[in-house]
Amino acid sequence: MEPAPRLAWTTPTPALIVVTIGGVVLAGAAIVANDGASRLLIGLAAVGLLGLSALGFRQRPRLTVLPGPDPKLVVRTLAGPAEYTRDQITRARVVAYRRLGRKMPMLEIDVEHDGAERLLIFGRWDLGANPNDVFESLITNGLAK
Repeated sequence: MEPAPRLAWTTPTPALIVVTIGGVVLAGAAIVANDGASRLLIGLAAVGLLGLSALGFRQRPRLTVLPGPDPKLVVRTLAGPAEYTRDQITRARVVAYRRLGRKMPMLEIDVEHDGAERLLIFGRWDLGANPNDVFESLITNGLAK
């Protein structure tokens, strides 16, 4: 028996925990730093890591497919979840961008949101999976062509 297809994608919890621990360690290092410049730079790095982990935990799951006769795509943002029907998704595709000398696949979804067009871009960090696999799931559920 084949496992059921995955219908929700998010940043892996262990990765977010490691980022949180790194932010806490940097905050501790900022407290014990001897000079003001070190304290400022290490403190800013700590705030950045803790902010990144807070965003990751707040936006879980990042992308969800609600299957059925009228499938929907749910995208969680800082403002909360946004639902998109098949008619609101104008295009979905996987594009490879060069990052750090390698081509990295990114899932791009063009949606119509409140009368305006919006481009949503998801990478491996956002999805916790290969964007090509997520795109295949969107096709299987009738949300992409």
